[in-house]
Amino acid sequence: MLYTVSRSPYHADFSAMLGLVSDRDDVLLIQNGVLLSMNNNRYLAELLGTGAGIYVLREDLDARGLIEQISDRVIVIDYKGFVSLTVKHQQNFAW
Repeated sequence: MLYTVSRSPYHADFSAMLGLVSDRDDVLLIQNGVLLSMNNNRYLAELLGTGAGIYVLREDLDARGLIEQISDRVIVIDYKGFVSLTVKHQQNFAW
């Protein structure tokens, strides 16, 4: 499953999402969800522990001026990569 996270981890029930994500899933951080990709974020450490692929949309990072502050364990993608993830996963859950 592809999980798209558009809200800040500080404004969502992040623990509930963690209970759903597995190592077969991918998580795409978009809009304010890109805050989750920042270095030394405790929520990111928990998400990485699920074994899921973690991606972040470059355009949303650029819009917030955060490109230099993200973890090197998160994969930066563009809209073409976003489309590839939606093709890879038949199911999508927006968070």
